[in-house]
Amino acid sequence: MFFMRFDKKAWFLLALFLIFSFSSTLMVCALDSITSSLLIQEPETVSSRNNMFTLGFFSPQNSTNRYVGIWYMTKSSIVWVANKNNPISDSSGILTISENGNLVVLDGQKQVVWSTNVSHIASNSSAQLLDSGNLVLADGSSGAYRWQSFLHPSNTLLQGMKLIAYRKTGKKVKITSWKSPSDPSDGIFSCALEIRNVTEIFLREGTRPRWRSGPWNGLDFLGITRVISTNNQNGIRMEEDEDSSRLSFYIYNVIWAYTLVPQGKLERRRWNPQTHTWELLRSLGSSQCDAYGKCGQFGICNSQSSPICSCLRGFEPKNKEEWGRQNWTSGCVRRVALQCERSTNDSQAGKIDGFFMVEKVKVPDDAQVSATYDADAADCQTSCLKNCSCKAYALERNLGCMIWTADLVDIQSFSYGGLDIYIRLAYSELGTGRKKMTTPIIISVLVGTILITASAYFLWKKRSKRKGEMQTHDTRIMALKQVHIPELLLFDYTKLATATSNFDIANKLGQGGFGPVYKGKLEDGKEIAVKRLSKLSRQGMEEFINEVELISGLQHRNLVKLLGCCVEEEQILVYEYMPNKSLDLYIFDLKHQKKFYWGKRFNIIEGIARGLLYLHRDSRLKIIHRDLKASNILLDEEMNPKISDFGMAKLYGGNADHANTERIVGTYGYISPEYATEGLYSEKSDVFSFGVLLLEIISGRKNTSFNEDAESFTLLGLAWKLWMDANITPLIDPHIYDPSFHKDILRCMHIGLLCVQELAKDRPTMASVMSMLQSENMDIPPPSQPAFILRQTMPYTTRQTYDNDEFGSINSLTFSKFEGR
Repeated sequence: MFFMRFDKKAWFLLALFLIFSFSSTLMVCALDSITSSLLIQEPETVSSRNNMFTLGFFSPQNSTNRYVGIWYMTKSSIVWVANKNNPISDSSGILTISENGNLVVLDGQKQVVWSTNVSHIASNSSAQLLDSGNLVLADGSSGAYRWQSFLHPSNTLLQGMKLIAYRKTGKKVKITSWKSPSDPSDGIFSCALEIRNVTEIFLREGTRPRWRSGPWNGLDFLGITRVISTNNQNGIRMEEDEDSSRLSFYIYNVIWAYTLVPQGKLERRRWNPQTHTWELLRSLGSSQCDAYGKCGQFGICNSQSSPICSCLRGFEPKNKEEWGRQNWTSGCVRRVALQCERSTNDSQAGKIDGFFMVEKVKVPDDAQVSATYDADAADCQTSCLKNCSCKAYALERNLGCMIWTADLVDIQSFSYGGLDIYIRLAYSELGTGRKKMTTPIIISVLVGTILITASAYFLWKKRSKRKGEMQTHDTRIMALKQVHIPELLLFDYTKLATATSNFDIANKLGQGGFGPVYKGKLEDGKEIAVKRLSKLSRQGMEEFINEVELISGLQHRNLVKLLGCCVEEEQILVYEYMPNKSLDLYIFDLKHQKKFYWGKRFNIIEGIARGLLYLHRDSRLKIIHRDLKASNILLDEEMNPKISDFGMAKLYGGNADHANTERIVGTYGYISPEYATEGLYSEKSDVFSFGVLLLEIISGRKNTSFNEDAESFTLLGLAWKLWMDANITPLIDPHIYDPSFHKDILRCMHIGLLCVQELAKDRPTMASVMSMLQSENMDIPPPSQPAFILRQTMPYTTRQTYDNDEFGSINSLTFSKFEGR
């Protein structure tokens, strides 16, 4: 009856309304797309759904030529050009899908001036401008992207775009400068990622290098000081495909762009929403010293000096006349030949070469990585001296030893940052030289007498102190020998030397603050890890005995097993061998991150929690580890985690809520606030460290890598901000993210934030943490703000920093003395 009340006129109006509504919906849906029936002709445009990017026709400044381009926010901000090398002279151009399915630009005579040029594509394909600014051509049959503008960039690298280097073919996805501000055709400058012995970004003028970034170490480009880093402010990453066929550099999580301008400079820009313009942040390649090889071979450039070029120590200008005219292209030559280059009749033939350190430099081009990342300076020096062609070396903690066998080119001095490099010189070039006597003889004699007297006094004091220390040292060793620990074996020094081939460098697993660690094999074939107490170590007998006494009485599948020790000649600890080294290698190293999927990471999180729970509650000795971090988690052949390094651990007495110490030990970034400021430690100190470690495992980023400035976020600060914004995805390592794991990752992040809360009383116990990890339906309380959300600046009196890299760890350990309040 209701429908019968409508007359014919009403039905007609209703039909018109529905048709109009449906057409409007189609128009809204089509605003970001182009099909064979929806073409673009001036002055029409296509916009991304977020209205940030627009596709249409434009003319550059001072030009009447017409081009199809994409601009960001305003038409003056062109970020991509289609027909850049083939402009249209008038406004008759058309952008459409051709009969063969390609996206094409046609001129007034319907001639193709540009095409996506894809073969074997369905004729019903469509093009869409995505919110990222990527223009994609989708196959009408499968919906797969057959072409995208991000793989054919112009002069600008946007967020999400990638500079790609293909290993097998040598092909590159690169950006190219415009010829001029009024001509977007290909200019003479290009910028690309290049994979050689090390990975760098090169800016080239034609084929000639104009500027380079310095080697990529997995975190930063070493030749760019405080410009690019992996923290939240700068947001860049490098990723490698599963089959290692290509390497990609890209920007993420920030509205920044890198534009290669016609003058050959790579400008980093940030969008200013108030002025609707790009603000220039930094121009790479703009300094005189940025110019590739400015000072020639074996020359070093310092923009703060006058003249800016000088020869390295031990070298002199090849052409002194040109050098005096500030023409440095001929470079420098060595004054005295190296040992292996001298004849046997030379009076200096038997003198061994040495090295001179040059601090804070952009290291030379053409570096070769000659050792794994767990090498130390001694390994690098030995490697260089064995190679007659080696001219210099440097140690980079993520890359390992870098050596140079070619002439040293493109060295730049920095006032901060950079890397120290060791230049190989002949023995006679290493002397410091003599200063002329400029003071009266009587003053010299007086000063000399004072110095001799003072030296004698301090030598006497030093010997007295050393004698006392040796007596204490011997007493402790005797005490250790007399301690009866049935599970612990006392190893013979000779057998350990034999097992490690006399501590050969080839068997070295890592280098830490305690000392080097070697792989060994006993006579029965059992593999072991041998940790020697270095004489230069700041850890001493107290830590050695502490570890022996504590860990020998512990038995748990998630704690590393101490097999024994040696107190003959040296102090040595012997552990079960962990073939997969330490956790930091997998969560912070690019090559391993992508193979370290979420399932493995969660199993490791659970295993670490079980190990801590055993230490805090289930073992016969209640122990606080005090130095829990990724490098102290070792992985067995099945990737089961084992907590290691108990040199800083403490027994925790009775029913006390906390204990106090005058000496604060641990690792910067993992120490709880009450321990850092008041010297108070408890099991909640370990819980805090566990929370930091959990967030690192989720993100694949170090808490201490956020070091751009004093106001920058730590990992904890970034996690808290994203949690409060209900947007945790940017924190998650993209190698592990999968929507099906989102709930589990969210729960772990929630637990991690509970563990790093500022007040110890608010943090859960490890028993509660285990319950939360194992129960998907358990109600978890909301976290409060964590400690140290900004970069940590803790009060201290003295601080020494050195490596504590066990079994290949790459973390830095900082031992500090703090004033208790």
